[in-house]
Amino acid sequence: MQNIHKKIGIIGGGQLGQMMILEAKKMGFYITVLDPTLHCPAHTIVDEHIVADFEDAEAIRLLASKSDVITYEFEHINAKVLEELENEGKKVYPTAKSLEIIQNKFSQKTLMQKDNIPVPEFMAVSSPEDILNAGRKYGFPMMLKACTGGYDGKGNYVVKDENDCENGYNALGGGSLPLMAEKFFPFVMEISVLACRSINGDIKVYPVAENIHKDSILDKTRVPAAISEKTTENAMNLAKRVMEVFEGVGMFCVEMFVSKEGEVAINEVAPRPHNSGHYTIEACVTSQFEQHIRAVSGLPLGDPSLIRPVVMRNILGEEGSEGYSVVDGADECLAIPGVTLHIYGKEKSKPKRKMGHLTATAKTLEEAEKNADLAKSLVKIHG
Repeated sequence: MQNIHKKIGIIGGGQLGQMMILEAKKMGFYITVLDPTLHCPAHTIVDEHIVADFEDAEAIRLLASKSDVITYEFEHINAKVLEELENEGKKVYPTAKSLEIIQNKFSQKTLMQKDNIPVPEFMAVSSPEDILNAGRKYGFPMMLKACTGGYDGKGNYVVKDENDCENGYNALGGGSLPLMAEKFFPFVMEISVLACRSINGDIKVYPVAENIHKDSILDKTRVPAAISEKTTENAMNLAKRVMEVFEGVGMFCVEMFVSKEGEVAINEVAPRPHNSGHYTIEACVTSQFEQHIRAVSGLPLGDPSLIRPVVMRNILGEEGSEGYSVVDGADECLAIPGVTLHIYGKEKSKPKRKMGHLTATAKTLEEAEKNADLAKSLVKIHG
């Protein structure tokens, strides 16, 4: 393993960081993680843990001093210090430049639009009057989005009609955040495509995943997606083009909308492994987490092929309970053929917090879905 990075620094020790580390340890890497929570999911499996805030420039520099390459598990981090480190010769993947563009949804969409990648129509807005004008142009309902900081539906507001513009403006910070309005894309399905680009520009694209959300949080992922061959090919090609446009290194997730006619438009891009790619651990030759570690460390990329149909279900903290995590029903859940359970080890359970996930693989998608749904009904995580 000469000529590759032996020490990897990861900003973020949540479940995505944890799953990256599990793959990295198989290949003998030394891992340091930066996360403000002492008992974060990555804590027990990491070589070193720097307990510090994600915006702490000094702590990020300390992480860099202990690492040959830095990567991260989510976007809302200090991109400026990563840029400084790159200028000083440190390896950061995905690059600080691609992170900075993606951190702002407006600049992210603008770059894709410039390269003729299909996105819903959008415009910057900074007052209730601007929102009203956008609504008159695009029609209602219309999406209002905070350009920075949103995740799991937070930072989005559906403006229902002309009288709702002020409510949307106030709901998203009342002017404290940059905002954009987006024409509502008439979608019948949400899909995502994972793609990975190596340091030398090699790109591998994963099968198309169909995503079902509940309260703006991903609930279920089904692979392969129930779309035509033409739409599948189009979605995979678009994901590849996005990787080229952002010159990304590592795993990216490209979330897309599909219309009734099978047309595809891109919703958002995430420069990291993604919740909708958890199915790859059990169902693909190379998981998204192994692929990410291969990419950022300069190793050749692995085969992303699907081995068999799969359904992933997220497991959230139960409503009405908060406190130290308790898992019920794991034994019944794991008695179902083809089911694998992932519990993230978060110390405290809160309603709607992502606490784990499960996958079911089977010969057919119908069988996988039946088993995944049954398993999901049996396992509960509460405080």
